[in-house]
Amino acid sequence: MATKFSELRERMSPEAQAMAQAKTDEMMAEMPLQELRRARELSQKAIAEVLHVSQARVSKMEKRTDMYLSTLRTHIEAMGGSLDLVANFPDGKVKISHLDEPTHV
Repeated sequence: MATKFSELRERMSPEAQAMAQAKTDEMMAEMPLQELRRARELSQKAIAEVLHVSQARVSKMEKRTDMYLSTLRTHIEAMGGSLDLVANFPDGKVKISHLDEPTHV
């Protein structure tokens, strides 16, 4: 009989639980669009319907390594999220605000 993950986690020491949570947070902090969509339990077809494009077009968007911010923004919004652009400097972070124009999905 299989053991539930929640039961396994309860048997872990508090230190091991904290390490596991930190690793989960790290993995969730960065991921490609395709993995993000899957993590949100959305299909390419569902995203395509929101964006009024074909499923093939969504597939192509997810594979691109270079795209307009507006394209990325609409893709993220179709998943129910919002996009923030942040510049990281040694002395701090700055959110780029003039790109916050909302789009109509």
